[in-house]
Amino acid sequence: MDKITDIKAISFDGDQTLWDFQKVMRHSLGYVMLELEKTDPVAASRLDINKMIEIRDRVTRELSGKFTHLETLRLEAFKQTLRDVGRPDDTLATRLNEVYLKHRFEDIELYDDVLPTLQTLKKKYALGLLSNGNSYPERCGLDNIFRFVVFAQDCGVEKPAPEFYRIAVEKSGFKKEELLHVGDSLENDAIGANNAGIRSVWLNRQPSLLEPHAKIDYEIRTLTELLEFL
Repeated sequence: MDKITDIKAISFDGDQTLWDFQKVMRHSLGYVMLELEKTDPVAASRLDINKMIEIRDRVTRELSGKFTHLETLRLEAFKQTLRDVGRPDDTLATRLNEVYLKHRFEDIELYDDVLPTLQTLKKKYALGLLSNGNSYPERCGLDNIFRFVVFAQDCGVEKPAPEFYRIAVEKSGFKKEELLHVGDSLENDAIGANNAGIRSVWLNRQPSLLEPHAKIDYEIRTLTELLEFL
């Protein structure tokens, strides 16, 4: 890759870029199942982690645009989960949500290449976190790393919308030509940033084929590779 010499700020996606969201999500739902086995064995016997994920995805589609914060959406999913198995109990759903959120944030594990790379880049660039999720820096061991953060649930628009990236540019304090965005999603991060006039790096950790129509600026397998061309 050619060296990039005119970048002043670098933004990063969160889930699947800095940490494995799928892993910590399933891990946290495992604790939910343990809680459910203690409080309502009948409901627990009718559920498993995959079923809870399926219901959560369905509720997300049904409530799209109605709930801004993901914690609220997750609570509604637990309420619906208990209703689906014939054990409606909003108080228990609230408890399950508390258990889930506790482990969802406390047990996040950063990829091995994250802290060394961010700490090195921080010496030269303004770093940002841009996410459609809800893992704020202080929730995942990344305090004092990012100079600017943009979360979809706070600004009311999600990646890959150009408006989301316009907000990110404004928050960064730099011109869009001076910003580089890094993320694992081809559509939301790489193409989304490009469509907003921002250069991007597709972090393809688990090698996926580039879609024929897709045009990206850079592709890497690990964050460490960023240091090779910055």
